[in-house]
Amino acid sequence: MRGRQDRLAESLQEIYAALGDEQRLVLEYKFFEPAFYHTDVPDWGTSYAQTLALGEKAFVCLDTGHHAPGTNIEFIVMQLLRLGKLGSFDFNSRFYADDDLIVGAADPFQLFRIMHEVIRGGGYGKDSGVALMLDQCHNLEEKIPGQIRSVLNVQEMTARALLVDTAALTEAQRAGDVLAANAVFNDAFYTDVRPVLAEWRESRGLPADPLAAFKASGYQKKINEDRVGGQQAGWGA
Repeated sequence: MRGRQDRLAESLQEIYAALGDEQRLVLEYKFFEPAFYHTDVPDWGTSYAQTLALGEKAFVCLDTGHHAPGTNIEFIVMQLLRLGKLGSFDFNSRFYADDDLIVGAADPFQLFRIMHEVIRGGGYGKDSGVALMLDQCHNLEEKIPGQIRSVLNVQEMTARALLVDTAALTEAQRAGDVLAANAVFNDAFYTDVRPVLAEWRESRGLPADPLAAFKASGYQKKINEDRVGGQQAGWGA
């Protein structure tokens, strides 16, 4: 295991040395896969240690499905932002392992808490270097509607997180008033932001209901018919 970490570090150093001025390196981690007993980058700490040794253009990529059950993901988000090492997100959701479900499907409140820490830690906005990406595998639902639903979920939880009264939350935390702090969180989380987001889209010439607009477009039916008898995409297996 020590030798594998050394070889990984040497490999990353070669890649890092070849980066251009406008490039950066992000290192993802995964609790298990491809191995079970030992995977070379199994957690955020290993990724952080490796990227820290490389330099200021190396960051950690956080996949929301790549943690042990019960892991406090928002803590990891906070810590990496605090350390200036959060480079990107791979958004998905999980029940058991790396399920790659629609983000927020398993635990919407967790996504809300994560986005709260992203905002609070300066990881949200046009000047942030944190890339927000979707990394999902839609098996039952159609792919494009699944992606649209994911984007809407992130939008909604971001909007709710922006509604958190941070001054009241900080006051409750400093006073040790757990119930008051929880109430501040719940007030924001249970606010229905969908009508406001629909108005926001319409003000920019976008459909108020993207899923309904996609369904009405007939595009899904068209590509389903066009691809009958075609070559199925896959991993080459």
